[in-house]
Amino acid sequence: MQKDKPFSQACENNKAPILEKLVELFKQPGTILEIGTGTGQHAVHFAAHLPHVVWQPTDHPQNAQLSRAWIDDAHLTNINPPIALEVLNGDWSRLPAIDGAFSANTAHIMAWKEVQAMFRGLAEALPKGAIFCLYGPFSYGGRHTSENNVRFDLSLRTQAPHMGIRDMEDLEALGEATGLKLEKDFGMPANNRLLVWRKS
Repeated sequence: MQKDKPFSQACENNKAPILEKLVELFKQPGTILEIGTGTGQHAVHFAAHLPHVVWQPTDHPQNAQLSRAWIDDAHLTNINPPIALEVLNGDWSRLPAIDGAFSANTAHIMAWKEVQAMFRGLAEALPKGAIFCLYGPFSYGGRHTSENNVRFDLSLRTQAPHMGIRDMEDLEALGEATGLKLEKDFGMPANNRLLVWRKS
C-alpha cells in the first residue's frame, strides 16, 4: 500500500451519501465517466460498491495522475486508468464510449465557460436517455441555501474571480441549450445537492 496518498476530507465525508443515490441511479451495467476525479477516493469507493459498472476517471491534464495511488492500491478490475481531459479544449471524441457520467465539486471550481464546455461535451458523449450526476453546492434564484455557502462562495471568488457557486437558473438554461434536462435535485448533507440530468 502506498503511503502519503493524496487525501480529501470532503471526499471522505460525502462518499457514503453520494453512493446511496448512485446505487439507485446507475443500476445498469456500463461505463461511467467521472470528470474531475481528483484524489481518486470517490472512484475507488464507487467502483467497489458498483461492481457492474466500469469507472472511467478523468481530470485536468495537470491533475490526471493524482488518482493513481488510490486506484493502484485498490486493485479493482472495474476502474480504468485515468485519462487527461481538458474540458474546454479537450477532444471528447477520443474518450471511450460511455453510458453515464458523474462529477463532484467541479462546477464551482471551473470557470463558467468550462462548465458550459462540460455540458456540451457530455451532451455529445452520452447516449440518449443516459444520466449525468453533478454534485456540489448550488444557489437558487441568486440566493444561497445556507450562511456557510455564502461564506464559501465569497472565499472562492476571493481566491480566483472565475470560481464561485453556480446558480440553478443558469444551469437549467445551459442544460436546455445542450439537450440535458434536469430530472432530479436531491438534497445532500452539508448544504450540497446531487443534480441528475438526462440526455434528451
